[in-house]
Amino acid sequence: MAFIRGALPVFFLVLAACTVMAPRPAAAVTVERVESPGGIVAWLVQDSMVPLVSIEFSFRGGAALDPAGKTGLADMTTSLMDEGAGEMDSQTFQQKLSDLAVSISFSAGMDTIRGSMKTLNTTRDEAVDLLALALTDPRFDKDAIERIRQQILAGLARQSTDPRSIAGRVWWKAVFPDHPYGLPSAGTTETIAAITVDEMRQLVSERFTRDQLIVGVVGDITPEELGPLLDRAFGGLPAKGNPFTLDEPKLQAAGQIFVVETDVPQSVVLFGHGGIKRNDPDYYTAYTMNYILGGGGFASRLYEEVREKRGLAYSVYSYMTPLSAAGVYSGGVSTANARVGESIEVIRAEWARMRDEGVTEEELNDAKTYLTGSFPLRFTSTNSIARMLVGMQYNELGIDYLEKRNNFVEAATLEDIQRVARRLLNPDDLTIVVVGKPEGVKPTAEAPEIGG
Repeated sequence: MAFIRGALPVFFLVLAACTVMAPRPAAAVTVERVESPGGIVAWLVQDSMVPLVSIEFSFRGGAALDPAGKTGLADMTTSLMDEGAGEMDSQTFQQKLSDLAVSISFSAGMDTIRGSMKTLNTTRDEAVDLLALALTDPRFDKDAIERIRQQILAGLARQSTDPRSIAGRVWWKAVFPDHPYGLPSAGTTETIAAITVDEMRQLVSERFTRDQLIVGVVGDITPEELGPLLDRAFGGLPAKGNPFTLDEPKLQAAGQIFVVETDVPQSVVLFGHGGIKRNDPDYYTAYTMNYILGGGGFASRLYEEVREKRGLAYSVYSYMTPLSAAGVYSGGVSTANARVGESIEVIRAEWARMRDEGVTEEELNDAKTYLTGSFPLRFTSTNSIARMLVGMQYNELGIDYLEKRNNFVEAATLEDIQRVARRLLNPDDLTIVVVGKPEGVKPTAEAPEIGG
């Protein structure tokens, strides 16, 4: 849970005019590897169209590494990283960001801790100094801690009554009962209340280290200018942190149905089973298959069968979640209580049809056309490109990935789709969570407790 603050409204007006660029072919984006005098590596895309620089960075290891009984530690810590640093308390630090029209933010995911900075070139040096200060000397003042703690607790209270949030937490807890992936990254009311300032300082000292750092930079800056800037921003971090590993879990609750009774007119349904990780050779074939099955919105089979033909739901979807220690293939639908059973039957039938019959040549060609043609739309802002540069490094995709990516999609054949569908899809293994008062659905097990 990160709160993005510290930028004047006029700054976002400037960004609206300056950072949104016309989509360009991926091959037109040149990625350069830059190494600073101090040995910090970043991947850079130069863009002189606008006088600004975006820096995106990640540290390997995210909320899944939170200590036992301290879930939410990474999330709460990152929410406080821009709440004062060095000699500046929260108000002074935020005012400085605002005066310079600089945006700095931090957040925690399951596998990484992320950060971002955007600045106009005229304030670049000052912005980098503020970023370095936030990274190396966050204050964690008592008043800021308690304010952020209360904001997080208020968010958890809202989520505790939201059917979609409940369904998500139950599903992940059921599938990963003894693994950090089954715990909420934002924590619980009990764990958030127990987090101390010493634990947050320890996380920063052990996890914000140069050996786990990944940096992507986009903007009006040369490699020669960027090198010293990297040292200025990140050179003060510890060289190495504590080594860590994350065990690969075996997914549980295959084929189980869990029902959380809630007095709502429309039930929320989440379904899924094991998937594949990002480095799997079949990733792009599965990615293309999923577009046809449920990832393609109006163009997907699930949408056609569930909504268009039967009017069972407004939307239905599927997606892949490749985590560092596990892959998940899941989806969701919301529908009237009276039609939950029928909706699940149709989804299972489409899961089986894809596995047993594969796809048609027309479906495959249409999927490739969309997936390759829409790829340049990801290059519409400096932030989005910088984030992609970080992802390319994290997933070890290669510095020429942007040139090769569409070839990976185009390479999928009908036979490949059939093979991967048979490998991945098993409707009998779907773990299903329903939150509502569904008709035509009987739970096969009691839903796990998810806490507050």
